Amino acid sequence: MRHRKKKKILDRKSSQRKALVRNLANELIIHRQIKTTYTKAKVLKSYIEKLVTKAKSGDTNSTRYLQKYLNKKAANILFKNIAPKYKQRKGGYTRVLKTGHRAGDNAAMAIIEFI
Repeated sequence: MRHRKKKKILDRKSSQRKALVRNLANELIIHRQIKTTYTKAKVLKSYIEKLVTKAKSGDTNSTRYLQKYLNKKAANILFKNIAPKYKQRKGGYTRVLKTGHRAGDNAAMAIIEFI
């Protein structure tokens, strides 16, 4: 039974799911906007929100934490460029916009971007 289990599985094992979300997070931070499926965008949104909140504090521990979950380039961009922009904002750093359905498999597509 799946009572009280909110996590989206994305039809992958846990290690594959973690790798997918980390890669999507790296790409979102580097490019500021990516196009993916709607479900992946919703999962990525909560992941990115936590990382940006952590990066806003600006201490050494936060830097190490970010480098644990992101690659070095993305962690530096998040720490130096993105987090200072949201210093006064309490949350809601990203938006997910639906863009229709993919032609091949009719999957709902979305654009996720920083506000």
